[in-house]
Amino acid sequence: MVYKSHPLSSSPGVFAHPARRVRTARYNRATHRGRSARPTRPCRTEGTAVADALERLVNLALYFADAKGPVTAEQIRTEVAGYPRAQDEAAFLRMFERDKEDLRAAGLAITHDQEAPGGLYALDPSATFAAEVRFTRAELAALHAIGVALAGDPAFPFADDLRLALAKVVPDLDADGTAPAAARLADEDPEAQGASVALLAAAVEARKTVWFGYTNALGESRSREVEPYGLFLRDGRWYLVGHDTATDAAGGPRVYAAARMRAPEANAKQPKSPDFERPEGFDVRSFVGLPFQYGGGEPFEAHLTFSPSDAWRAPALTGGAGTLDAAADGSLAWSIPARDPRRLAQWVVENGPGIAIAGPPEAVAMLRDGLAEAVSAHAG
Repeated sequence: MVYKSHPLSSSPGVFAHPARRVRTARYNRATHRGRSARPTRPCRTEGTAVADALERLVNLALYFADAKGPVTAEQIRTEVAGYPRAQDEAAFLRMFERDKEDLRAAGLAITHDQEAPGGLYALDPSATFAAEVRFTRAELAALHAIGVALAGDPAFPFADDLRLALAKVVPDLDADGTAPAAARLADEDPEAQGASVALLAAAVEARKTVWFGYTNALGESRSREVEPYGLFLRDGRWYLVGHDTATDAAGGPRVYAAARMRAPEANAKQPKSPDFERPEGFDVRSFVGLPFQYGGGEPFEAHLTFSPSDAWRAPALTGGAGTLDAAADGSLAWSIPARDPRRLAQWVVENGPGIAIAGPPEAVAMLRDGLAEAVSAHAG
């Protein structure tokens, strides 16, 4: 099977908007197939206009796709159905700017040559359409199984987009709509996390401020106003990276667990105008840490050891974070910044045996007491 993919506009931590359903455009590229001249104006009744903005967007996209070269704003105004004839130039340019941004957000690379007289616009096919991709039957089956499992996971916030993508990739694959395996991205309140992340992802992309109640690892609760920079998923939890406008005036971005949020809300005013700009060079991947590195507790330096027989696991488990020092007996000493001693103890239990906490004393005691409590609970 041959599948030609279509890119989505993205940057680190930014997710695409859900796809929008549109009706058939009046501008039909099939009527121009094989013609050498530039497409003529679509047929429409004199004095009428295409009022539906989505239909106008489709008209504009097809016009760009069929154009034999760069076009001026005036050509677009007169040849694309949907731009009212009685509209003055300033109003048209505002509408055209919004339409261009919507097409770019949908993955169409619209270029603008500002040095040309009047400005020239064109669609860059190489930046818009991906290269041809061929899937084997086994690969399609695997994509279908994974995709359906994720689409059925309440913690996955982009289920609608994924279903549309699956319909394009595997439209003729024999399946009853069920998956042989289930996905579980979040291990804590997946429905709430999925709903929150869908809202936060849209705010990240549009660069709109969000508000939410938040309870930190110490049980302290207060309202937050945050400029959202990016999102990531780690160990069953979604996290937001952003700037707290009330407390981070001199500090850097903070990390917030979606499961600890209450009633997140995004600024709905002026949806086309960003509320802030992300810091230059921001990359959400630099904030992805280990589970015990998040929380509202005071930071501390954790010291752990890998036994000689388990030292080989250290590179994968540490992910390159912190520092590893080899001892003469073949063991490894690991030092890493942490914030949550309880989750540090949980991480050691989950990834042991062969891993022990050497310090600080509070973390050592928490691991010892937790193990004793578990043994006592199972003694009877």
